[in-house]
Amino acid sequence: MISLNSIIFNGMDATPINVQVQLSAGLAKPEFNIIGLADRAVKESAERIRNVLSALNLSLPPKRLTVNLSPADVEKTGSHFDLPILCGILCAIGVLPENELAKYVIIGEVGLNGAIVKTNGVLPTSVWAAQNNMGIICPSVQGAEARWAGHTNIIAPSHVLDLINHFKGTQILPVPAMESNIVQNNYHIDMADVHGQAAAKRALEIAAAGGHAMLMVGPPGGGKTMLASRLPTILPEMTPDEILETSIIYSIAGQLNDKSLITTRPFRSVHHTASAISLAGGGAGARPGEISLAHNGVLFLDELPEFNRTTLEILRQPMEAGEITIARAKRTATYPARFQLIAAMNPCPCGHLGNAALSCTRAPRCAEAYQNKISGPLLDRIDLHVDVDPVNPWEMNNTDTAPVETSAQIRARVVAARNRQIERQGKPNAYLDGADLDAVTQLSDELKNFLNTAAEKMGMSARGYNRIRRLARTIADLRGGINIEMPDLAEALSYRPINRGKYGVR
Repeated sequence: MISLNSIIFNGMDATPINVQVQLSAGLAKPEFNIIGLADRAVKESAERIRNVLSALNLSLPPKRLTVNLSPADVEKTGSHFDLPILCGILCAIGVLPENELAKYVIIGEVGLNGAIVKTNGVLPTSVWAAQNNMGIICPSVQGAEARWAGHTNIIAPSHVLDLINHFKGTQILPVPAMESNIVQNNYHIDMADVHGQAAAKRALEIAAAGGHAMLMVGPPGGGKTMLASRLPTILPEMTPDEILETSIIYSIAGQLNDKSLITTRPFRSVHHTASAISLAGGGAGARPGEISLAHNGVLFLDELPEFNRTTLEILRQPMEAGEITIARAKRTATYPARFQLIAAMNPCPCGHLGNAALSCTRAPRCAEAYQNKISGPLLDRIDLHVDVDPVNPWEMNNTDTAPVETSAQIRARVVAARNRQIERQGKPNAYLDGADLDAVTQLSDELKNFLNTAAEKMGMSARGYNRIRRLARTIADLRGGINIEMPDLAEALSYRPINRGKYGVR
């Protein structure tokens, strides 16, 4: 029996798969069976492999060929089992040496002509192989991706013949070169493009500094989407660990570029027609959804009330836990989901609530029904609620006013504040909880009384109370303060006022 190695991923967790190939005598013609809870894509590899063998002028012997994917109680999905199964057969008929291939994790899809083509999950496979002192055999086009894990024991053939010749010694495949994967952020948009909206830009700066969730409410054309799209331009650079973790998620999802890692913070703008599965993840292979693809970055939901309410409720648990578990009948997968939620909405269906000249005849009753599409528990998890008023035409065209701040200027303050947080507690303020939160938000008796009185009058939940403390800590960090002071706390409370705001949502 031939025994080789491959792998599958349940979320971010790797499960090694033992590919066992057995030739049994007793049949007049070849028989090819794949067992071990294989899905249709895996079973179809039998036909692809038959054609590859024919292209190589090889044929299966007149025996029973059984391929077992062990452990048998774990569902096997994906076309990446083509190459390990083919290698097992080639070992069984004496073309390839089993003792050499057993030192590698093998992953790759094969074409009918023997070409080895791109597949999902090469980066996390390379990470796992390096951690377990094994090599990796993967498609040539993804050799650089395998190198990004810091692994060097890599064989990356473009064709099955290349792999055969390599192990026969007639053609030595070089270790793939590591492409230049650190790309400098080169945004074509800037916060200087946004005229007016000083309050909204201040709130966006606070959100960026502490990683806080933010909701912008205002009439159409006020600049809500424009502001949100420029948030990545003021966020800190990703750390090496964040780059690798985010790139692994994209590799599993099959969305990783062949030439570079994910080096800029993701900005996932989700349309309001998105389904629950596309947002949370799932489907075939329990793939990551938008909230995991936004990990270490921004999840932007425009026209928030237009989303299906059940779909929006999916956000509640990941916003607290920073991960999501997708449970299906045959598989349970857990993915990171530490995203920064930025949402925008109109105050009512027509968008002109409060404007007597433009609002519809159903205002304000239509606004209440429209805003009630968003549940209270979800709104309670959003730190900053900001009114975005229409921009005055004079502000847009007045060149005599002070120059508008650029993203670079705002980003310098954000990075300085974020660095204070990392040095102090090792993570952004938005992720603080329990004893860590108590340690960095110690308040004087005067500030405690002020916050407690405000929380009581506003009917604030315990979650909202702690979010005010986190927000006040971020505001203090932006001004370089060691302790939270009254102006910091007052500004934090202004984003969660007693009334429901000018446009109703607060």
